[in-house]
Amino acid sequence: MRRLVLASDNAGKKREFGALLAPLGVELIAQSALGIRAAEEPFGTFVENALAKARHAATISGLPALADDSGVCCAALGGLPGVRSARFAGDGADDAANNAELMRRLQGETNRSAHYTCVLVAVSSGSDPDPVIADARWPGLVIDAPRGTNGFGYDPYFLISELNRTAAELEPAHKNRISHRGRALVSLVEKLRSAWQW
Repeated sequence: MRRLVLASDNAGKKREFGALLAPLGVELIAQSALGIRAAEEPFGTFVENALAKARHAATISGLPALADDSGVCCAALGGLPGVRSARFAGDGADDAANNAELMRRLQGETNRSAHYTCVLVAVSSGSDPDPVIADARWPGLVIDAPRGTNGFGYDPYFLISELNRTAAELEPAHKNRISHRGRALVSLVEKLRSAWQW
């Protein structure tokens, strides 16, 4: 069994990643289970934050690490919440507060187009000079009223137009197949097989 530290304390992400990595025989270990505190995320891009988180977890644990930085980017808000998606309403904000802040900022806006972005970075060690990077986008629209009870984050407000369903209305297995995170992870798995012979 290969061990990989997930540089996140988000239970929803751990569930999704765990399900998608299981066929590779990977034991995904949350960084909190190893006593590793979350890394700072001071950068303005998803890729820089993901790399910082992966290096942090790998350096402390001595194990390969995987980090993701993801969020929803709204056209009317110039790409916000973007890298601040998890703390859009302030540090320590929960999903409800972040969604309320998004609704407040979008009030009166007619352009509701948005996309989820996910950037995944895997490093074999804290000093790995050749990180494995994969990314994906998932287009949609932000709606005014939440729908669905699955998922987390902005999922109840993120409508996939061609399905006329929000991300929170999708069964987890369906979401994992078509979401930004699911598609980025499929790409990452292919790259890990080649780069790390996994």
